[in-house]
Amino acid sequence: MERLLGKERFSDLIVVILGGGRGARLDPLTRRRSKPAVPIAGKYRLIDITISNSINSGMERMFLLTQFNSVSLHRHIVRTYKFDFFSRGYVQILAARQTPQGEHWFQGTADAVRQNLDIIRQSWGEHVLILAGDHMYRMDYRDMVREHVESEAEITVAVHPASEEEIGGLGAVRVDDAGRVVEFREKPPDTAARHGMDLSPRLQRHYGVAPGLPFLGSMGIYIFRKDVLSECLAGSLHDFGRNILPTAVEDRRRVQAHFFHGYWRDIGTIGAFYETHMDLVCPEPPFTFNDPGWPFYTHPRYLPASRINGCRFDRTVLAEGGILTDSHFEDSVIGIRSVIRKSVIRRSLIMGTDAYPPPGPPGAPPIGIGEGSIIERAIVDKNARIGRNVRIVNEKGIQEGEGPDWVIREGVLVIPKNGVIPDGTVI
Repeated sequence: MERLLGKERFSDLIVVILGGGRGARLDPLTRRRSKPAVPIAGKYRLIDITISNSINSGMERMFLLTQFNSVSLHRHIVRTYKFDFFSRGYVQILAARQTPQGEHWFQGTADAVRQNLDIIRQSWGEHVLILAGDHMYRMDYRDMVREHVESEAEITVAVHPASEEEIGGLGAVRVDDAGRVVEFREKPPDTAARHGMDLSPRLQRHYGVAPGLPFLGSMGIYIFRKDVLSECLAGSLHDFGRNILPTAVEDRRRVQAHFFHGYWRDIGTIGAFYETHMDLVCPEPPFTFNDPGWPFYTHPRYLPASRINGCRFDRTVLAEGGILTDSHFEDSVIGIRSVIRKSVIRRSLIMGTDAYPPPGPPGAPPIGIGEGSIIERAIVDKNARIGRNVRIVNEKGIQEGEGPDWVIREGVLVIPKNGVIPDGTVI
């Protein structure tokens, strides 16, 4: 264990990143791609957050477990994460596969790791750091590893203070004065299910938890001793949150909590995805990509700077490669290679395009957003073709709905990838 505490030895830890399942709650953004491959913040993909945190933490040996809609994710990983000949670093993709030991798809997070346990066992290192590929945060995993080793824990779970509204979508963790996990309940749905899981006022003060955040939510970040991971996965339990961790606590395993008080978002739904982007455009955003000491990496595209003519921007994040003409932008994120002409964009995410605009199908609007259009509280996925004088505003305040090339989820209007909205359409 002492090896892990040396500054240069964090590379001996094995990192396993869960590439996500179907991502149904992020539909339609996940119809053509896996959840970790969803574009974020104008130029990145969700998976870049987790991989960049690992690299900046000095942990460069990573296994990425993938299954659904994984082609674009694989392409992004191969193009982006190339380590030099003098580094032991790699991001190795472990896709769901048939073997003599098993012929089934991953049945859950724990089952995904179980089906690759032989590869993990053969890898150098005594501990395994398990991460999710669909969260927004900046975290130095070395702090968590130090606590894990110094406390002689068998398992360590990263936890984040949560409100009563938030804890229903997270694993609820109860701890004692020493930070040991004494109970774990996965996504308790109501007040009765959450009873007894909140921190007492004394423990809130003890752990520096802000008022109004009485619960501790699991961040889906775990460290296992390798031998303990093998023992926990020996049965047929499929999921870490629902099965493995509650069972480990009940079996009196030494499960420790690591407190994280920084910005963290579980981007599991359209509403959470949208609000995360609105966080980025605040005058004083709670999270940015600007820290030069902790860079976030992505595929280098070598695009030119965006070309802007006659536009006004208020609280807007603008990626490179765009062509923007006589338009007004408020509280919005504008992605790579965006083409927007004489339009108004408010509180929206425009993802841009995968390539500079090719000719479209006969009769379709040009790629991008046409003249006279208004877009409010919306997500426009890549390669969308929105015609002239289109209004994407959800004036009736519909919470859930669907039509040709548009979807409303949690009140947010979404235009799917490659969607076509004809001239004059009102949604």
